Amino acid sequence: MTLIVGNDADLISKARDIRHRVFVTEQKIPARLDLDGLDASSHHALMTREGAPVGTARLTVTRPGHAVLARVAVLPEFRGRGAASRIIDVLISHAATLNLSTIEIHAHEHLRKYYESFGFVYVRDVEVVGTHQLIEMRLALASSPARGKTGTIGS
Repeated sequence: MTLIVGNDADLISKARDIRHRVFVTEQKIPARLDLDGLDASSHHALMTREGAPVGTARLTVTRPGHAVLARVAVLPEFRGRGAASRIIDVLISHAATLNLSTIEIHAHEHLRKYYESFGFVYVRDVEVVGTHQLIEMRLALASSPARGKTGTIGS
């Protein structure tokens, strides 16, 4: 599988397609909540297999030194193979190249331990989206271990 980070129109279109399939179709989250106007100014990770999109996430710089990691989505047939972890690793590494010091995420409550494995720390419960309770978590990059690399991973 190949993983790239960018923000050109084609990459964003492919990322939106994955997000629509996962968030709107599968999780029944209203499409208007996904389309928040931040895609053009965000850094998107897109994972493909033989050119077909399979997973995505985005990193949005919200103020100097701080970004929000959001829209982590992997198509059902590729879950459980490390795709989401690889995408998150690459965006954490990318954040370091942008000289960011903190990454925030609003994650599904049941994924708390998963995000803790990357070094994120629970902050508080936040909004409910659809039927999903979200929690705010933060990662301090200066104290987090060096993680992923860009490039190609095994199928």
